[in-house]
Amino acid sequence: MLWWLIGGARGGKNRLRIVRTLSDTPMNANQLADELDLNYKTVRHHLELLEENGVLTTMGDGYGKTYFLSDRMEQNLDLLDTIATEADLE
Repeated sequence: MLWWLIGGARGGKNRLRIVRTLSDTPMNANQLADELDLNYKTVRHHLELLEENGVLTTMGDGYGKTYFLSDRMEQNLDLLDTIATEADLE
């Protein structure tokens, strides 16, 4: 699943950037859009995919909804690096 989200799908590079940013600091969608210099709607799209697939969890709701890495993702950050390297995203 992680390979498909990051290495095998269009938008994988942006999802990789989002996951790596959230591994340092939980943020809301607006903060991520500013931090990564991406369109807000683009960030929301990627966040929804990552949340639906268990990569992210959230706290709060609405505009202030904050995104965190799921426990499962935190335990597999080494796999994320492997996928990024194999998919030539770095």
